[in-house]
Amino acid sequence: MSKSNNVYKDAYNRGLRLLDETKSLPSEPELGALLGVSRTTIRTILARMEETGLIAWNKRSKTVLRVPRPDDFFPEEETDTLSQIIERSFMRRLLAGGAEPGMQINELELAREIGVGTTSVREFLIRFSRFGLIEKRRNSHWVLKGFTRAFALELTEIREMFELRSAAAFAALPEDSLVWADLGLLEDEHRLLAREIATRFNEFSELDERFHRLIHRASHNRFIVDFYDVIAMIFHYHYQWNKAQERERNEVAVAEHLAYIDALKSRDLGKVDAACRKHLKSARNTLLTSIPEGQQP
Repeated sequence: MSKSNNVYKDAYNRGLRLLDETKSLPSEPELGALLGVSRTTIRTILARMEETGLIAWNKRSKTVLRVPRPDDFFPEEETDTLSQIIERSFMRRLLAGGAEPGMQINELELAREIGVGTTSVREFLIRFSRFGLIEKRRNSHWVLKGFTRAFALELTEIREMFELRSAAAFAALPEDSLVWADLGLLEDEHRLLAREIATRFNEFSELDERFHRLIHRASHNRFIVDFYDVIAMIFHYHYQWNKAQERERNEVAVAEHLAYIDALKSRDLGKVDAACRKHLKSARNTLLTSIPEGQQP
């Protein structure tokens, strides 16, 4: 499925929820601002709403005829959030361009390529710029400052600090916490992937992201959870960029995750600390080896 379809389906589902709150929809520019997508995407959304009998659309008039039913929505598995779409497209563009220092990033071009509004792209870039990887210039332009070995070392140091704290908090959660059931499901997925690693090794990145996000949620610290979004982006897209020994690397990581899960289930803080440190050390080494020679000071 193309990223433009993902943008459209996510925006369409969010647009359906507006129908519960009003008798008529606002103008196309206002809808675009509300949903964070382009005017072209808004017109496609309105056309589908009219076709399915949700609205009567006559130029500027968009009268709501009925409230949405469950079958009006696109399935969740077919949609991504707007932030996920922008994040993924942004990192793909960086890696396609070699992510070299001085690389130009244009808000308008990126928004047009993804099919979203420039405001949504700008908000994402501002958020991402806090970590020192890109810098704002004039006329909606940004410049990549460079992903260097020094930047990677700083990033992994902070990641280790946060995850060690989150893992300890996870192990201390009460037995009736819902996260233990989530951890059990992830363990089952890891064991299945380990058995089928020869043909499914490229599916590890998504599982890795969900596993570490579950651990970080245990911290109940919004700054840690927010920072992990950036960590996940950088680690996972660099992994995908560097395909050397991908199967072997992911096979080792799956085994380390399973040991990590066993340690969490034991609630032994010493075992949790050791398993966490071992896995993060491997992740750090993998990230450092993915940086091209020209980007290492």
